[in-house]
Amino acid sequence: MNAPIGVFDSGIGGLSVLQALQSALPHEHFVYLADNAHAPYGEKTDLYVRQRTHAITRYLLAHHQIKALVVACNTATAAAIHELRAQHPQLPLVGVEPALKPAVALSQTGHIGVIATRGTVASDKFARLLDSVQGQARFTVQACNGLALAIEQSTLPLQATPAQERITELLAQYTSAMGSFGTGPGQMDTLVLGCTHYVFAEKQLQALLGPDVRLVSTGEAVARQTRRLLEGAGLLSAGTAERSSPQGMALFTTGDLHGLQAAAERWLGLPHGSCHQAPAAI
Repeated sequence: MNAPIGVFDSGIGGLSVLQALQSALPHEHFVYLADNAHAPYGEKTDLYVRQRTHAITRYLLAHHQIKALVVACNTATAAAIHELRAQHPQLPLVGVEPALKPAVALSQTGHIGVIATRGTVASDKFARLLDSVQGQARFTVQACNGLALAIEQSTLPLQATPAQERITELLAQYTSAMGSFGTGPGQMDTLVLGCTHYVFAEKQLQALLGPDVRLVSTGEAVARQTRRLLEGAGLLSAGTAERSSPQGMALFTTGDLHGLQAAAERWLGLPHGSCHQAPAAI
């Protein structure tokens, strides 16, 4: 089936998931929506995030006839994916959540760090996830207010340099507050990136924490689950050759178009023509 797969996030963070989806599903079309005008979700109320999630889902279904939806935002997944599943039972839905279970399998010291937005950390869904792995490892959880926003701003030409400085400053502040990282007894040897935005700060994080600390994100697991659901529903594209990136991608933003264009070019190698302004009515 050649209908597109919908993907959305509060901003550019979900591009890290889109990148993994494109790699795992090279024959598929994708429609990505960055809700930059209302970002960051992680610092908004639960009700606000749920309302935005429903509005975007309705838009993608009505205007792009998507065959599946990937909620590429930890905060939106925690706040609203249960409601989406109830309202759209025939739509294959994939959410994201901090990769605690994969981190347990990777950690040698048994001490794992988790960084995420305030909205994710405070959610009932995250509390249940954390409870499901209790006793398997020790977890140190840190809410990172302002980090997703700084990563968003790093794509804007006039804000790029101060935003990069702010990212480095916030990473140092939050990881320092968490405790000691490394491979020694009691140290955190694994760090879970509990927000899709944080993938785009991996280089700074690795430089800060050292090469021996493992960084764990969710993109590849989400891509595998999306493929499984599409196969099970008989919805995989019948294409036999890989689509070129520009033809297989349409990206939209409710906010600054130049920021999305810069991010798409920088991280996905997409031309500016792949990016479009979303309708104001969403």
